[in-house]
Amino acid sequence: MGKKNKQKKSRKDNVKKQMQSIRLREELIAQAKQFNLLSNVFLSVALKDIPACQHVLRIITGIKDLKVKEVRTQYYISKLTSHDAVLDILAEDGDGKLYNIEIQRADTLDHARRTRFYGAMVDSEFLQKGKNYDEMPEVQIIYISETDIWKQGKTIYHVQKSLGDENMPYDDGKHVTYVNAAVDDGSAIAKLMEYFKTADPKDMSQGDLSKRVQFLKCEKGGQDIMCQVTDRILEEGKKEGKREGKREGKREQARLTVLNLAKMGMSVEKIAEIVEVNIGLV
Repeated sequence: MGKKNKQKKSRKDNVKKQMQSIRLREELIAQAKQFNLLSNVFLSVALKDIPACQHVLRIITGIKDLKVKEVRTQYYISKLTSHDAVLDILAEDGDGKLYNIEIQRADTLDHARRTRFYGAMVDSEFLQKGKNYDEMPEVQIIYISETDIWKQGKTIYHVQKSLGDENMPYDDGKHVTYVNAAVDDGSAIAKLMEYFKTADPKDMSQGDLSKRVQFLKCEKGGQDIMCQVTDRILEEGKKEGKREGKREGKREQARLTVLNLAKMGMSVEKIAEIVEVNIGLV
C-alpha cells in the first residue's frame, strides 16, 4: 500500500472513531436524561451541589434557615468486623448536625433495621476516640422510598421515641424520618417527591435543586459529568451481568449434582454436606 493510501486510510479510521465517539456521547446523554432523583446514583450527583442539597433538607425538615456546610456523596464507611456501608448522602450543617439521606426503591427489605444499621455506622464513624458521649453529633436519617412502605397513607412519617407509660420524650440525638413518593398530601414535601419522580429539567419549581438538575441534564459541563456517571453505571452493569452468569452456572451445576446423587440413593443430609448448601434447600 502506497504512502498516500495509508494516509487516506488513517484519516478514514480517525473520522470513524470520532463518529463512534460522538454517537456514544449522544447515547450516554440520552440515557442520563432519563434518570430521576429516586435513583441513588443521580441523587448523589445532584445533591453533591450544596445549594441543591440544602433545598431538599429545608423542605423535608421544615427548617427554612438550615445552612449546609458540607456534603459527601456515596460516602464509604468500612469496619473490620461488620458490614461496610455506602451512604448515599451525608450532609453537615453549620451546627455540626449530620443528615443522612438514603434512597430505597426495593420494597422487600427490613427498612427499620436498615436505618438502624446506617445510624450506627454514622455514630461509630463520628464519635472519635477520647470523646464523651455527649459530644456525639445529632443525626437525622431521612429514608426516601418510591412506595408507601408503612401503608398508612402519609407522605412523611417521623419516628417518635418515648420512655415509659407517660409518653415522656426520649431523645438520644438520633432522629429518623421516612418520606415516600407514592402519597400526595398536597404538602411541599409531596411536591418535592413529585419532582423527584420526574427530574424534568424544564420544571424550575424546586429552586436550587431544579437549577442543578437543569445543569446536569442540559448544559455541557453537566452533561460531561453525567456521561462519565452513565458510562460507569453501564460498565458496572456489564460486570454484574458476568458475575451473575457465573453464579447461575454454579447453581445449575449444583442442581445437577444434587439430582445425580439423589438417583444414587444418597441421603439428603449427605447431599447437603457435599454440595455445601442448607439442608432446607436440598
